[in-house]
Amino acid sequence: MSVTHEKRFSQQFDNSVADRALELARDTLQIEADAILALKARLSADTHQYFAHATALLLSCSGRVVVSGMGKSGHIARKIAATLASTGTPAMFVHPGEAAHGDLGMVTKADAMIAISYSGESDELLAITPVIKRLGAKLISMTGNPESSLARLADVHLNIAVEKEACPLNLAPTASTTVTLALGDALAVAMLDARGFREEDFARSHPGGALGRKLLTHVRDVMRTGSLIPSVKPDVMLPEALLEVTRKGMAMTAIVDDDSHVLGIFTDGDLRRLIEQGKDFSKTLIRDVMHTKPRLLGPEQLAVDAVEMMEQHRINQVLVCEPNGKLVGALHIHDLTRAKVI
Repeated sequence: MSVTHEKRFSQQFDNSVADRALELARDTLQIEADAILALKARLSADTHQYFAHATALLLSCSGRVVVSGMGKSGHIARKIAATLASTGTPAMFVHPGEAAHGDLGMVTKADAMIAISYSGESDELLAITPVIKRLGAKLISMTGNPESSLARLADVHLNIAVEKEACPLNLAPTASTTVTLALGDALAVAMLDARGFREEDFARSHPGGALGRKLLTHVRDVMRTGSLIPSVKPDVMLPEALLEVTRKGMAMTAIVDDDSHVLGIFTDGDLRRLIEQGKDFSKTLIRDVMHTKPRLLGPEQLAVDAVEMMEQHRINQVLVCEPNGKLVGALHIHDLTRAKVI
């Protein structure tokens, strides 16, 4: 914190206010942590296996999971729907107020609904849940009152009761929304495990994210091809090979036969070593100074495999070949950086 910023802060907040803020912050975190631990204990003592029943119900759903709630519960419902959808369970949020005015048409008997209301008496939810039941869709409720109207209507009720809210007035939903969100996460994790959802599946749901790029980007997607590949024949002189290195800007060139099969590679590192040796370039054939066993990748390998190879062997470029050794591409570490694989 800068001196000016610190001075301004001290002018706005005296020590007593700052101490009170820190005290409330610690209390809030402790209350919410205790509420989650209490929920864990409640699930551990769940002799009727309500959570397992809810998971089984969602797994048997052939449609989508519809998550709904009003106010703060609605915000939590949106997050739960998003988490389910991104982990292999088709899900969507439906606003209960909008549902009562037409959006209920999105729900079918093949769906299952998760209705969230801490009191269990939300008018908007109670207006649509009987319709959901008549459709034949299954209903899971999350409330803080097992005797509430919503709990009694549900096929399965999950108890999200908390001893108290973190709000000093015990009014604003704080601990209760934290517990609801945590329980939603627990459902999503149980579902993804039961479905055998893996990293590759997550990547397909998140193609724009870092994991998606790592698990979905192949070498063929980022390699240089055609005239961009630096290559020369083995009988050219070293100066001509160096011109190819310069023209293609990859700090290396492949050495290939008449059928484009890779015979070797020559890099700028090799060039520096030849300079140190005082080699006469004008009398040197490229085949006499090339590496005959270069590192190779296949075009169908993941780009992240290229990153691993480059890091392991401390190289900045690699040749891409078909299984028969035919050169089809070249890859520089900068290509992987541009593709955001690194």
